[in-house]
Amino acid sequence: MHPIIEVQDLTKEFRTFRRREGVWGALQNLFVRERITIRAVDRVSFSIQPGEIVGYIGANGAGKSTTVKMLTGILVPTSGRIVASGYVPYRDRRHYTKHIGVVFGQRTQLWWDIAVVESFKLLKEIYEVSDADYRERLGVFSEILGLKNYFNTPVRKLSLGERMRCDLAASLLHNPPLLFLDEPTIGLDVVAKDRIREFLKEVNRLERTTVLLTTHDLSDIEELCKRIIIIDRGKVLFDGDLREMKARLAKYNQVKFFLKDRSQVAALARITTNGISCERLDDLTYLMRFDREHYSNADIIRNIVTTLEVSDILVEEEPIEDIVKRIYLSGEVA
Repeated sequence: MHPIIEVQDLTKEFRTFRRREGVWGALQNLFVRERITIRAVDRVSFSIQPGEIVGYIGANGAGKSTTVKMLTGILVPTSGRIVASGYVPYRDRRHYTKHIGVVFGQRTQLWWDIAVVESFKLLKEIYEVSDADYRERLGVFSEILGLKNYFNTPVRKLSLGERMRCDLAASLLHNPPLLFLDEPTIGLDVVAKDRIREFLKEVNRLERTTVLLTTHDLSDIEELCKRIIIIDRGKVLFDGDLREMKARLAKYNQVKFFLKDRSQVAALARITTNGISCERLDDLTYLMRFDREHYSNADIIRNIVTTLEVSDILVEEEPIEDIVKRIYLSGEVA
Protein backbone atom coordinates (compact mmCIF):
# COMPACT_ATOMS: atom_id res chain seq x y z
CA MET A 1 0.00 0.00 0.00
CA HIS A 2 1.34 3.43 -0.97
CA PRO A 3 1.43 6.18 1.70
CA ILE A 4 -1.21 8.88 1.31
CA ILE A 5 1.30 11.40 2.70
CA GLU A 6 5.05 11.16 2.11
CA VAL A 7 7.38 13.80 3.51
CA GLN A 8 11.17 13.73 3.06
CA ASP A 9 13.65 16.22 4.58
CA LEU A 10 10.98 18.92 4.75
CA THR A 11 12.45 22.29 5.74
CA LYS A 12 10.94 25.76 6.08
CA GLU A 13 12.97 28.88 6.83
CA PHE A 14 11.74 32.41 7.44
CA ARG A 15 13.82 35.55 6.95
CA THR A 16 13.29 38.27 9.54
CA PHE A 17 15.35 40.86 11.39
CA ARG A 18 16.54 41.12 14.95
CA ARG A 19 14.69 43.80 16.91
CA ARG A 20 16.80 45.89 19.29
CA GLU A 21 15.39 46.93 22.65
CA GLY A 22 14.71 50.45 23.93
CA VAL A 23 14.17 53.80 22.21
CA TRP A 24 17.73 53.94 20.82
CA GLY A 25 17.34 50.38 19.53
CA ALA A 26 14.06 51.30 17.80
CA LEU A 27 15.81 54.22 16.08
CA GLN A 28 18.64 51.95 14.94
CA ASN A 29 16.07 49.50 13.53
CA LEU A 30 14.81 52.24 11.21
CA PHE A 31 18.19 52.57 9.48
CA VAL A 32 20.18 49.37 10.08
CA ARG A 33 18.50 45.96 10.21
CA GLU A 34 20.28 42.77 11.16
CA ARG A 35 18.75 39.99 9.07
CA ILE A 36 18.40 36.54 10.63
CA THR A 37 17.08 33.20 9.36
CA ILE A 38 14.71 31.15 11.51
CA ARG A 39 14.32 27.46 10.66
CA ALA A 40 10.77 26.61 11.75
CA VAL A 41 10.84 23.06 10.31
CA ASP A 42 14.16 21.24 10.10
CA ARG A 43 14.49 18.21 7.76
CA VAL A 44 11.30 16.49 8.89
CA SER A 45 10.52 13.09 7.34
CA PHE A 46 7.53 10.78 7.82
CA SER A 47 4.89 8.87 5.86
CA ILE A 48 1.24 8.21 6.67
CA GLN A 49 -0.80 5.28 5.36
CA PRO A 50 -4.45 5.59 4.19
CA GLY A 51 -6.90 5.29 7.08
CA GLU A 52 -4.46 6.28 9.83
CA ILE A 53 -5.28 8.88 12.49
CA VAL A 54 -1.95 10.42 13.49
CA GLY A 55 -1.34 12.90 16.31
CA TYR A 56 1.24 15.57 15.45
CA ILE A 57 2.16 17.35 18.66
CA GLY A 58 4.71 19.77 20.04
CA ALA A 59 5.11 22.81 22.26
CA ASN A 60 4.24 26.31 21.04
CA GLY A 61 6.66 27.27 18.25
CA ALA A 62 7.72 23.66 17.65
CA GLY A 63 6.78 23.78 13.95
CA LYS A 64 3.40 21.97 13.96
CA SER A 65 1.29 24.60 12.23
CA THR A 66 4.06 25.43 9.76
CA THR A 67 4.19 21.75 8.76
CA VAL A 68 0.41 21.60 8.33
CA LYS A 69 0.45 24.77 6.21
CA MET A 70 3.03 23.18 3.90
CA LEU A 71 1.04 19.93 3.75
CA THR A 72 -2.09 21.86 2.77
CA GLY A 73 -0.28 23.97 0.15
CA ILE A 74 -0.57 27.30 1.98
CA LEU A 75 3.22 27.58 2.40
CA VAL A 76 5.97 26.61 -0.04
CA PRO A 77 8.80 24.56 1.56
CA THR A 78 12.32 25.98 1.53
CA SER A 79 13.55 22.49 0.65
CA GLY A 80 12.47 18.87 0.86
CA ARG A 81 9.70 16.86 -0.76
CA ILE A 82 5.96 16.46 -0.09
CA VAL A 83 3.55 14.21 -1.94
CA ALA A 84 -0.02 13.97 -0.57
CA SER A 85 -2.88 12.16 -2.30
CA GLY A 86 -0.62 11.99 -5.36
CA TYR A 87 -0.09 15.77 -5.52
CA VAL A 88 2.66 18.21 -4.59
CA PRO A 89 0.48 20.52 -2.46
CA TYR A 90 1.98 23.95 -3.23
CA ARG A 91 2.38 23.16 -6.96
CA ASP A 92 -0.93 21.41 -7.65
CA ARG A 93 -3.01 23.37 -5.17
CA ARG A 94 -6.10 23.87 -7.34
CA HIS A 95 -6.62 20.12 -7.91
CA TYR A 96 -5.21 19.09 -4.54
CA THR A 97 -7.75 21.07 -2.49
CA LYS A 98 -10.55 18.85 -3.85
CA HIS A 99 -8.89 15.87 -2.13
CA ILE A 100 -8.40 17.36 1.34
CA GLY A 101 -10.43 18.80 4.19
CA VAL A 102 -8.92 21.38 6.54
CA VAL A 103 -10.09 22.74 9.90
CA PHE A 104 -8.12 25.42 11.73
CA GLY A 105 -9.45 25.85 15.26
CA GLN A 106 -9.20 29.64 15.27
CA ARG A 107 -10.58 30.22 11.75
CA THR A 108 -13.74 29.25 9.91
CA GLN A 109 -14.36 28.34 6.27
CA LEU A 110 -18.04 29.26 6.65
CA TRP A 111 -19.46 32.61 5.54
CA TRP A 112 -19.92 34.77 8.65
CA ASP A 113 -23.24 36.52 7.93
CA ILE A 114 -25.28 33.84 6.19
CA ALA A 115 -27.08 30.79 7.56
CA VAL A 116 -25.02 27.64 8.07
CA VAL A 117 -27.01 25.67 5.49
CA GLU A 118 -26.33 28.36 2.86
CA SER A 119 -22.58 27.95 3.48
CA PHE A 120 -22.99 24.21 3.00
CA LYS A 121 -24.83 24.80 -0.31
CA LEU A 122 -22.06 27.11 -1.54
CA LEU A 123 -19.41 24.51 -0.66
CA LYS A 124 -21.47 21.86 -2.44
CA GLU A 125 -21.23 23.90 -5.65
CA ILE A 126 -17.55 24.77 -5.19
CA TYR A 127 -16.60 21.10 -4.75
CA GLU A 128 -19.12 19.87 -7.34
CA VAL A 129 -20.84 17.47 -4.94
CA SER A 130 -23.87 15.72 -6.43
CA ASP A 131 -27.32 16.34 -4.93
CA ALA A 132 -27.59 12.72 -3.73
CA ASP A 133 -24.16 12.70 -2.08
CA TYR A 134 -24.81 16.09 -0.50
CA ARG A 135 -28.11 14.98 1.06
CA GLU A 136 -26.64 11.70 2.28
CA ARG A 137 -23.52 13.21 3.87
CA LEU A 138 -25.31 16.15 5.40
CA GLY A 139 -27.87 13.77 6.89
CA VAL A 140 -25.16 11.58 8.46
CA PHE A 141 -23.13 14.55 9.74
CA SER A 142 -26.24 16.25 11.09
CA GLU A 143 -27.23 13.11 12.99
CA ILE A 144 -23.82 12.50 14.57
CA LEU A 145 -22.95 16.14 15.29
CA GLY A 146 -26.45 17.39 16.12
CA LEU A 147 -26.52 20.18 13.53
CA LYS A 148 -30.25 20.46 12.66
CA ASN A 149 -30.92 23.25 15.15
CA TYR A 150 -28.17 25.44 13.62
CA PHE A 151 -28.94 25.11 9.89
CA ASN A 152 -30.81 28.42 9.68
CA THR A 153 -28.59 30.33 12.13
CA PRO A 154 -25.98 32.83 10.86
CA VAL A 155 -22.46 31.60 11.61
CA ARG A 156 -21.66 34.73 13.67
CA LYS A 157 -24.39 33.75 16.17
CA LEU A 158 -22.98 30.26 16.85
CA SER A 159 -20.95 29.41 19.93
CA LEU A 160 -17.39 28.19 19.39
CA GLY A 161 -18.40 24.55 19.89
CA GLU A 162 -21.37 24.85 17.52
CA ARG A 163 -19.24 26.55 14.86
CA MET A 164 -16.52 23.92 15.17
CA ARG A 165 -19.03 21.12 14.57
CA CYS A 166 -20.32 22.95 11.49
CA ASP A 167 -16.75 23.51 10.25
CA LEU A 168 -16.02 19.78 10.55
CA ALA A 169 -19.11 18.92 8.53
CA ALA A 170 -18.16 21.54 5.92
CA SER A 171 -14.63 20.17 5.58
CA LEU A 172 -15.96 16.68 4.81
CA LEU A 173 -18.91 17.47 2.53
CA HIS A 174 -16.89 16.53 -0.57
CA ASN A 175 -15.71 13.27 1.07
CA PRO A 176 -11.95 13.98 0.95
CA PRO A 177 -9.63 11.04 1.69
CA LEU A 178 -7.37 13.30 3.76
CA LEU A 179 -8.33 15.59 6.66
CA PHE A 180 -6.03 18.09 8.42
CA LEU A 181 -7.10 19.31 11.85
CA ASP A 182 -5.15 22.09 13.58
CA GLU A 183 -6.32 22.50 17.20
CA PRO A 184 -9.92 21.46 16.44
CA THR A 185 -11.01 21.29 20.11
CA ILE A 186 -9.29 24.44 21.41
CA GLY A 187 -11.53 26.31 23.86
CA LEU A 188 -14.33 23.73 23.76
CA ASP A 189 -16.16 22.27 26.74
CA VAL A 190 -16.09 18.57 27.60
CA VAL A 191 -19.39 17.74 25.85
CA ALA A 192 -18.39 19.48 22.61
CA LYS A 193 -14.98 17.76 22.61
CA ASP A 194 -16.56 14.36 23.11
CA ARG A 195 -19.00 14.90 20.25
CA ILE A 196 -16.22 15.90 17.87
CA ARG A 197 -14.04 12.93 18.86
CA GLU A 198 -16.91 10.48 18.31
CA PHE A 199 -17.61 12.08 14.93
CA LEU A 200 -13.98 11.70 13.81
CA LYS A 201 -13.92 8.06 14.91
CA GLU A 202 -17.10 7.37 12.93
CA VAL A 203 -15.88 9.14 9.77
CA ASN A 204 -12.60 7.23 9.95
CA ARG A 205 -14.50 3.94 10.43
CA LEU A 206 -17.04 4.51 7.65
CA GLU A 207 -14.90 6.25 5.02
CA ARG A 208 -11.35 5.30 6.13
CA THR A 209 -10.57 9.03 6.10
CA THR A 210 -6.92 9.69 6.94
CA VAL A 211 -6.53 12.31 9.69
CA LEU A 212 -3.50 14.35 10.76
CA LEU A 213 -4.32 16.02 14.05
CA THR A 214 -2.36 18.74 15.85
CA THR A 215 -3.49 19.62 19.36
CA HIS A 216 -2.32 20.71 22.80
CA ASP A 217 -5.07 18.62 24.39
CA LEU A 218 -3.40 15.24 24.77
CA SER A 219 -6.68 13.61 25.73
CA ASP A 220 -7.60 14.11 22.04
CA ILE A 221 -4.52 12.08 21.12
CA GLU A 222 -5.32 9.28 23.58
CA GLU A 223 -8.94 9.07 22.38
CA LEU A 224 -8.25 9.15 18.65
CA CYS A 225 -4.68 8.21 17.71
CA LYS A 226 -2.73 4.96 17.68
CA ARG A 227 0.34 6.73 16.33
CA ILE A 228 2.01 9.90 17.53
CA ILE A 229 4.69 12.18 16.05
CA ILE A 230 6.39 14.58 18.47
CA ILE A 231 8.15 17.62 17.02
CA ASP A 232 10.27 20.15 18.91
CA ARG A 233 12.28 23.08 17.53
CA GLY A 234 11.45 21.91 14.05
CA LYS A 235 12.82 18.36 14.47
CA VAL A 236 11.02 15.05 14.95
CA LEU A 237 11.78 13.63 18.40
CA PHE A 238 9.50 10.59 18.28
CA ASP A 239 7.44 8.82 15.62
CA GLY A 240 5.73 5.62 16.63
CA ASP A 241 2.93 3.76 18.36
CA LEU A 242 1.36 5.59 21.30
CA ARG A 243 1.33 2.45 23.45
CA GLU A 244 4.97 1.82 22.58
CA MET A 245 5.84 5.35 23.68
CA LYS A 246 4.10 4.85 27.01
CA ALA A 247 5.74 1.47 27.61
CA ARG A 248 9.18 2.72 26.59
CA LEU A 249 9.25 6.19 28.10
CA ALA A 250 6.94 6.08 31.11
CA LYS A 251 9.08 6.61 34.20
CA TYR A 252 6.44 6.46 36.90
CA ASN A 253 3.33 4.48 37.73
CA GLN A 254 0.66 5.72 40.06
CA VAL A 255 -1.89 4.24 42.43
CA LYS A 256 -5.00 6.09 43.55
CA PHE A 257 -6.45 4.91 46.85
CA PHE A 258 -9.39 5.89 49.04
CA LEU A 259 -8.94 5.88 52.81
CA LYS A 260 -11.66 4.34 54.95
CA ASP A 261 -11.63 7.35 57.32
CA ARG A 262 -9.52 10.34 58.39
CA SER A 263 -7.80 8.38 61.17
CA GLN A 264 -5.66 6.67 58.50
CA VAL A 265 -3.92 9.89 57.39
CA ALA A 266 -1.29 9.77 60.15
CA ALA A 267 0.01 6.41 58.85
CA LEU A 268 0.70 7.75 55.34
CA ALA A 269 4.23 8.84 56.26
CA ARG A 270 5.22 5.20 56.84
CA ILE A 271 4.78 4.28 53.16
CA THR A 272 6.31 7.35 51.47
CA THR A 273 10.03 6.64 51.10
CA ASN A 274 12.66 7.44 48.45
CA GLY A 275 11.18 7.37 44.97
CA ILE A 276 7.60 7.46 46.27
CA SER A 277 5.47 10.58 46.55
CA CYS A 278 1.92 10.93 47.84
CA GLU A 279 -0.47 13.68 46.74
CA ARG A 280 -3.74 14.50 48.50
CA LEU A 281 -6.62 14.81 46.04
CA ASP A 282 -9.38 15.34 48.63
CA ASP A 283 -10.11 14.42 52.26
CA LEU A 284 -9.94 10.66 51.73
CA THR A 285 -8.41 10.30 48.25
CA TYR A 286 -4.65 10.15 47.62
CA LEU A 287 -2.43 9.55 44.60
CA MET A 288 0.87 7.74 45.08
CA ARG A 289 3.51 8.07 42.33
CA PHE A 290 6.56 5.82 42.25
CA ASP A 291 9.58 5.05 40.07
CA ARG A 292 8.65 1.93 38.08
CA GLU A 293 12.30 0.83 37.89
CA HIS A 294 12.52 0.51 41.67
CA TYR A 295 9.02 -0.53 42.68
CA SER A 296 6.34 -2.75 41.17
CA ASN A 297 2.60 -2.14 41.38
CA ALA A 298 2.35 -5.21 43.63
CA ASP A 299 4.95 -3.79 46.06
CA ILE A 300 3.08 -0.51 46.42
CA ILE A 301 -0.37 -2.10 46.77
CA ARG A 302 0.98 -4.54 49.39
CA ASN A 303 2.41 -1.64 51.43
CA ILE A 304 -0.83 0.31 51.19
CA VAL A 305 -3.18 -2.49 52.27
CA THR A 306 -0.91 -3.69 55.10
CA THR A 307 -0.40 -0.17 56.50
CA LEU A 308 -3.74 1.51 55.85
CA GLU A 309 -7.44 0.73 55.86
CA VAL A 310 -8.69 1.61 52.39
CA SER A 311 -12.08 1.37 50.66
CA ASP A 312 -10.73 1.09 47.12
CA ILE A 313 -7.50 1.09 45.05
CA LEU A 314 -6.99 1.99 41.36
CA VAL A 315 -3.75 1.40 39.42
CA GLU A 316 -3.11 4.04 36.74
CA GLU A 317 -0.49 4.64 34.05
CA GLU A 318 1.61 7.78 34.12
CA PRO A 319 -0.36 10.49 32.28
CA ILE A 320 0.76 11.05 28.70
CA GLU A 321 1.12 14.77 29.53
CA ASP A 322 3.95 13.97 31.96
CA ILE A 323 5.79 11.79 29.44
CA VAL A 324 5.55 14.37 26.66
CA LYS A 325 6.61 17.16 29.05
CA ARG A 326 9.81 15.25 29.86
CA ILE A 327 10.51 14.81 26.14
CA TYR A 328 10.06 18.56 25.55
CA LEU A 329 12.34 19.44 28.47
CA SER A 330 15.13 17.02 27.48
CA GLY A 331 14.83 17.73 23.75
CA GLU A 332 15.40 14.07 22.94
CA VAL A 333 13.97 10.58 23.30
CA ALA A 334 16.22 8.37 25.39
